[in-house]
Amino acid sequence: MVAVAVAAVVVVVVVDVAAAAYCALDNRMSQPLIEIRGLTKIYRVGIETIHALRGVDFDLHQGEMVAIMGASGSGKSTLMNTLGCLDQPTAGTYKLGGRLVSELDSNELAAVRNKEIGFVFQSFELLPRLSALENVELPLLYSQGQGWGWRKRRRQIAKDVLDRVGLADRMDHRPSQLSGGQKQRVAIARAILTEPKILMADEPTGNLDSVTTGEILELFEKIHSDGQTVVIVTHENDVAAHCQRVLRLRDGLILSDLTAEQDEAVGPYAKARRSMTAC
Repeated sequence: MVAVAVAAVVVVVVVDVAAAAYCALDNRMSQPLIEIRGLTKIYRVGIETIHALRGVDFDLHQGEMVAIMGASGSGKSTLMNTLGCLDQPTAGTYKLGGRLVSELDSNELAAVRNKEIGFVFQSFELLPRLSALENVELPLLYSQGQGWGWRKRRRQIAKDVLDRVGLADRMDHRPSQLSGGQKQRVAIARAILTEPKILMADEPTGNLDSVTTGEILELFEKIHSDGQTVVIVTHENDVAAHCQRVLRLRDGLILSDLTAEQDEAVGPYAKARRSMTAC
């Protein structure tokens, strides 16, 4: 009887601990990684006032893969610059991991950009005199210590990341010796080197052919499947279709916020497809 009672107590304790752990995990999952409220950005060019963002609201959770879409002048690049802590909004709030970005000083913002946000650009932004390996190492140059031990460790981390993106045999090549797709892989490797909370890509396939575009999107999907939060700014519907969620902007406002399946069914791409079918 004593053994049964002890076993019952153990079961209750285990169940309670498991329930508490599940609740804690659920709370973490429900807490947005990014919280945007009333985000507004106004530029003044001479006597002209440009409203790039007009009170944007949305949340982004850890592990999502989101496309931000819109025509030129829609506000998508301004939104990305704000999310990436490259620009400050005129009004509204931006919380990253529960912290108000507006309350961070310049050193804290620099640390966020270096360690918590990885950037991938359309034009790759690689230093031409450095090898692929040296370009990938850059974010770690000043983020840790110096000394031989750290330099050796830093190089190994960069090698591992280049291997992860399929460029183990191109580490010593300079950008001029790489194809467009290979350059973008180097840029992606550099962006994920510090294991950032968010990987942000601005038109990452804009300079690539259709075959290479498919390969790069597959790489983004693989990185996302490993648990990485990914935000892709694009004007291409085919690129957005690879994401879980699609935000469409127009004139600084969110026009729609749908899953990729919903967007494909009711968005502009669906209308164009129906028009082609009707013809």
